[in-house]
Amino acid sequence: MSNGGDMTAWLILGVVVVLAVLWFWRHQRMLSERARLMQEAIHNRDFTFRLPTRHMFSGERALQEALNQLGEHVREQVNLGEVESWEKLTRVLTHEIMNATAPIASISQTMLANPSVKDSDLEEGIQAIHNTVTHLNSFVDGYRKYSELQKPVSSDVDLVKVVNDVVQLFSDVTWHNHHPEHVIIKTDPNLLRQILINLAKNAVEANARQIGITIDAAHEGRVKLYYSNDGDLIPADARSSIFIPFFTTKRKGNGIGLSLSRRLLTIQGGMMSLLDEPRDGFHTTFLLEFPR
Repeated sequence: MSNGGDMTAWLILGVVVVLAVLWFWRHQRMLSERARLMQEAIHNRDFTFRLPTRHMFSGERALQEALNQLGEHVREQVNLGEVESWEKLTRVLTHEIMNATAPIASISQTMLANPSVKDSDLEEGIQAIHNTVTHLNSFVDGYRKYSELQKPVSSDVDLVKVVNDVVQLFSDVTWHNHHPEHVIIKTDPNLLRQILINLAKNAVEANARQIGITIDAAHEGRVKLYYSNDGDLIPADARSSIFIPFFTTKRKGNGIGLSLSRRLLTIQGGMMSLLDEPRDGFHTTFLLEFPR
């Protein structure tokens, strides 16, 4: 009996060891796959990854949660760095453009006032030069003043109330909004209103007839707002450039609205991005993220 009992015990032990080895092997494969997914996401500059923490030991779970949060922090810093870089470049460009066009505007105006130019063959060409330069100066100066905003003054703001206020300004558009009754965030109410208005104007200029806003306040630390419209599709080759100052896909666009909106949100600790897949029923969806 003892020999039979020993054999059974050894058999059970062997089965337990085999199962433990198989479980350990699968667990390591799971960790390796997570590492591969994170590496791929970072390589593609996608810092929005959030890998699950189930079936992990407490230490592994804490490490995965830290990596998930790190991805968010890296994305914030990348967005902030891009905004600051474009701000510096835009500041230099506007300065150089103003310096180059100011004398042209002055000289052309002086020539137009010359009696020998009036009613001559040169007048029409000089007038066209003067009008073009004046328009360019006005545009550049307007952008410079528009972008040199005061520092945000944050306070507790009801995001839903601001959304409802903006809806009233665009009565020609059909709105499809889904959100809780109240969502409190920490932000500058004036800048927030400007961001939402810019997005609505941008949608209307893209021939949108329907706009949808969905607010997701279930995430810890952040509130997500999905801003969708059924306007003209953004060309695939332009999607990565839409937040660049002065870049536009519209014939009469100035390329200010989206870049400025993203800047206003970024300087307050938020983020704005264009989703690869729009929400159902729409052609374009922007994701706005606000710190609580």
